[in-house]
Amino acid sequence: MTKRKRSSFERRMPSRTGRGLTSYMLVAAAAAVWIVVSFMLFSAPAPRWIVAALAVPMAAAAMFRMQLPSRPIRFSKYHTPIVEALLQSETFPIVVLDHNGTVLEANEAAPELFGYSREELLGKPFEPIVDTGSSQQFQSGLQRALAGSVERETVLFIQRTGFPLELQVIYSPIRQASDTIGILLLLHDLSDHKRNLERIRYMAYYDDMTGLPNRTLFHMKLADVLESARQDGTVAGICYLDLDRFKLVNASFGREFGDMLLLHVAERLTRFTADHDRAARLEGDEFAVIFAGMNSEEELQEHAQTILKAIEEPFELKGFPIQITASMGISTNRLPEDDSYSLLKKADIALIKVKENGKNDCLFYSEDWSNSSMARLTLQHEMYRAIQRKEFVLMYQPQYDLATGAIIGAEALVRWNHPERGIVSPSEFISLAEESGMIVQIGDWVLEEACRQNKEWQDSGLPPIPISVNLSLRQFMQRDLAARIAAILDHTGLEPKYLDLEITESMTMDLAHVARCLVELTNLGVGISVDDFGTGYSSFHYLKNFPIDRLKIDRSFVRDIQQDPSDAEIVAAIIAMAHSLDIQVIAEGVETEAQMAFLKHHNCDEMQGYYWSPPVSSRNIEQLLSA
Repeated sequence: MTKRKRSSFERRMPSRTGRGLTSYMLVAAAAAVWIVVSFMLFSAPAPRWIVAALAVPMAAAAMFRMQLPSRPIRFSKYHTPIVEALLQSETFPIVVLDHNGTVLEANEAAPELFGYSREELLGKPFEPIVDTGSSQQFQSGLQRALAGSVERETVLFIQRTGFPLELQVIYSPIRQASDTIGILLLLHDLSDHKRNLERIRYMAYYDDMTGLPNRTLFHMKLADVLESARQDGTVAGICYLDLDRFKLVNASFGREFGDMLLLHVAERLTRFTADHDRAARLEGDEFAVIFAGMNSEEELQEHAQTILKAIEEPFELKGFPIQITASMGISTNRLPEDDSYSLLKKADIALIKVKENGKNDCLFYSEDWSNSSMARLTLQHEMYRAIQRKEFVLMYQPQYDLATGAIIGAEALVRWNHPERGIVSPSEFISLAEESGMIVQIGDWVLEEACRQNKEWQDSGLPPIPISVNLSLRQFMQRDLAARIAAILDHTGLEPKYLDLEITESMTMDLAHVARCLVELTNLGVGISVDDFGTGYSSFHYLKNFPIDRLKIDRSFVRDIQQDPSDAEIVAAIIAMAHSLDIQVIAEGVETEAQMAFLKHHNCDEMQGYYWSPPVSSRNIEQLLSA
């Protein structure tokens, strides 16, 4: 077996068999010999025990000391290994200079930091690597270190490639006895740290995709602009911009394509805004632009129109020409108390108004809207509560056969029985219910309540009549509409032929969905009517392709058939066209005998309106049917 070679560390360890241990062993041996000799020389017990009492503690002390660990290794023995480890380190750059600033030694990290080899640094002056602007500062630090003080400061160096390096330098004097024989430079690169801080700041204030300021920085910039505008007396404003039908681009070409479009929009916003203006991406396809130093709102509107026209210019993405439009809401610093958040909120409200009015335009915020907006929010909250508390009720407007005058049906009309305001007209809450999505819950309740009530009338022995129920656009676009209606009919026990569903012309835009949905509803056995006919897209070709049973002539045509020849001709044409397609016609909003006579003359089938009966309660319908 080969003998293991001892390391230099083990060779430097003091031996447990060295001089120290040998002396303690000799003491212990001498004590033992003394005891033996004394027992041989003295025959009396007393002297023997006295000698033993003195020799035994001496031997015990020597034996105990032999068991203690050896004294610690002197730290000076590690100086050379520590120096070697530091010189081989690639983590912390270290440079050793002499009195004249010449490089005597450098570890592996220093040449790598500056882009030189170690041989190119050794024996060369270190100052040429220092930036000229920091040269005097660097020389001053060297002199103070030679005087014996330890200094720390930030110095700018130039890498071999010309890239600037901002380093923190610690000047430490190297002393031997009482003399300073050199300077030790400990270097720390601050560039990475600063770059990381800059990256964090960028992520906090800028949009990663477009490079535009984000919402946080937008509010900070806007606050500064508003303060300057107050001092200068100028007009400052913001334009809240939203791309029209951007979701269609994502759905058609994919999100990557949509992101490319947003990048191009951001570039155009930057190109068409002045240096003192700021464009920002707030979220999704929503952008905002700050306009400062405007002399009037008219000037601000001109700038806004310029941006809208710039966005209208076609984009080319991956060879595809894309043309989009944008809508813009504008608000200005009219009120002294307006801050950045209130101005953005007002611009957002103006943007909503633009989209409601047809998009592709810009509109200034009006202070008159603030009360109406709060009223809409209050109404929306109360409407949600009304659904929970079952505050909605149904009224029924009878429908009459024009030839016989008999009741041949009724239209269910929803009313809100507000606990404080009383009966609220649908014109006040239906549009808000559509916008918020609550129309689906309200519509489902109307359907079920109308079917339940009709079945109750029939069970009480009244003549059976169909009940007409209006479908909202949101209801009609539900994929499971037929299944939901089938479930309601099954739950209430009403036969499908006594339910008539009314749709509007605006619902017929998606022809594929309309065809599928109407076929499913017709297969259930329910009737289909087109409400407000003539006020929508006025497309007649779908009447022959879709299973439609009845047309309802809108009240706006019926109202003026005696005064406006054009309306009279339209009504007569609708009746004739519908009959040619074997479709029944009912006129709504009949209020005078002359209107009824006109409809009879042109062979209209049915009518409803205040002339014979306004909407009435369920009890009144029972009385009418009984009569």
